[in-house]
Amino acid sequence: MKLIQRIGYYLGGFSIGLVVLAFFLNGKKVSCDYGPEARVLKNINSKTLRISPDANKELKAKSIDSATIQSIIKHGDIQFSKSDTRKEPCSIYYLEGRLQEAVLDLLIENCDSVATITKVIWK
Repeated sequence: MKLIQRIGYYLGGFSIGLVVLAFFLNGKKVSCDYGPEARVLKNINSKTLRISPDANKELKAKSIDSATIQSIIKHGDIQFSKSDTRKEPCSIYYLEGRLQEAVLDLLIENCDSVATITKVIWK
């Protein structure tokens, strides 16, 4: 068998495998969250989100609703240098997000079943 025929058979089988794989994974919530920041954000988003009274007062003063907070948490950046990831029983993460032209930082206490926004910092 010539090299060209081998390559043709390989590419044919490979393309059939890709089509079958796409068929099985289509429509499922499959994600590739391998980095530490993506895993932390996914973990926080999967829990019940609570807002402390101080943070709630700060957010209401700027007319920020819960949908905007969810968007900031979903697309924000975790600053591990400012976070306390080893604190027991709940890790504390410093999340930096953008809200239109302003930069909004959230201090999030990430416990086993609940994530609580403890502080809001405007920059």
